[in-house]
Amino acid sequence: MSEEAIQLYQKRIHIHPRSVKGPFRNLKTGILTLAMTIYFLLPWLRWDRPNAPDQAVLYDLPGRHFYIFGLTIQVQDIFWLAGVLIIFAILLFFVTGLAGRVWCGYFCFQTLWTDLFMMIEHWVQGERPARMRLDRKPWSNRDKLIKKGGTYALWLLVAFWSGLSFTMYWVDAPTLVVEFFTGQAAYAAYFTTIFLTVTTFVMAGLAREQVCIYMCPYARFQSAMFDHDTLIISYDQKRGEGPNGRAKQRRGFRTPEERSAQGVGECIDCGHCVLVCPMGIDIRDGLQYQCISCALCIDSCEQDLINYTSENALNGGKTRLLRPKTVGYGVILTAATATLAWSVLTRSPYTGTVEQIRQPLYTQLSDGGIRNAYEIKLNNKLTEPMKVGIRIEGLPGATLDMSGMEELELAPQERIKLLARVQIPPSRLSNASGDKITFIIEALDGASVEPIRQQAPFYIPESRG
Repeated sequence: MSEEAIQLYQKRIHIHPRSVKGPFRNLKTGILTLAMTIYFLLPWLRWDRPNAPDQAVLYDLPGRHFYIFGLTIQVQDIFWLAGVLIIFAILLFFVTGLAGRVWCGYFCFQTLWTDLFMMIEHWVQGERPARMRLDRKPWSNRDKLIKKGGTYALWLLVAFWSGLSFTMYWVDAPTLVVEFFTGQAAYAAYFTTIFLTVTTFVMAGLAREQVCIYMCPYARFQSAMFDHDTLIISYDQKRGEGPNGRAKQRRGFRTPEERSAQGVGECIDCGHCVLVCPMGIDIRDGLQYQCISCALCIDSCEQDLINYTSENALNGGKTRLLRPKTVGYGVILTAATATLAWSVLTRSPYTGTVEQIRQPLYTQLSDGGIRNAYEIKLNNKLTEPMKVGIRIEGLPGATLDMSGMEELELAPQERIKLLARVQIPPSRLSNASGDKITFIIEALDGASVEPIRQQAPFYIPESRG
């Protein structure tokens, strides 16, 4: 007796979604158009800067500066990135608790690029029946070679430009394009572009729904954020199904009265909701983790049996949008956004730190005075020059010597280290109280910025006269 082979994985059934028209399809197309326009054109938007490439959005890793229009972010502002990630995570939880997988259906990068690739496929190969006939033809068929080859060529072109556009965010776009095609670009630029070209082509063109089903972790834990009031795409089973299920429209099953008499529901079993689904599922089988909430099945249902609703509404209750979970997410989201905005708006245009030089800890002068040395680090965070002054207070009789650098002009985004010497004459040593001195670093060009106050120790030996 021969043993039957056990298949651990289901063989993939290629999905050929049918095109559909409706408000949700229009919404998806609008979001896709806006997102692609921003993504592909933003690197080419110019922004005048005296000391950096004139690119509106530029992540300059070698220079350790991130430029976002008029905002310059430096490495010490990395906590802003943490704040943005926290806000995005809370926003995801908040939106998912309210309306399910809206992110997946409209804004996810995989969804957007897959939608774009499917539009190209539809444009080249035709509607669903034509694509299915084309797939059944052998590769020796001339029509299949031309249309499939054309589709793959356009996919590859879009994938390549997607990868190159991503690289443009890290290097000045016009310069990168010239250097890339003349073989003068950095190795990292070629590697990044080729890697993203391949992954975009495979993920959006070949894998498609497999990425959402098997690779994306969000599909697996999304149910933890759902409750009975979460808006989900649902099929109205009470209206659609009768005691005898559903039936196609035919003689004796056309009017609502005839269908009711035959014991069937309003669903005419046309299958359009399945044909338009990019995931290949039947929404009439209930909520499934494969559903990305694209809402195309809503557009396809002529009987209006599929809608955004909640489990409570399906059971005859009311949907509560304001509930402890959503209110809590909303409060946290508002607080986090306000905190980040306050931090960005009140940022200082410059930074300054003071550290005591402890080798040697102090110097005994020939006249008996005591001198301590300090290292001052200044950083101009602006893309324009600024004038800075440095002074001290807190130690009577102390004088500051910086060899004429007590006032200086910092070039745009300049970082500089300065040596500062603070000394007390012997006549004031007996009156010196405490061991702290305060350095005051302030802008002198009229900017309404709070001065930086840095306290540092001042060492006076115990055996002083």
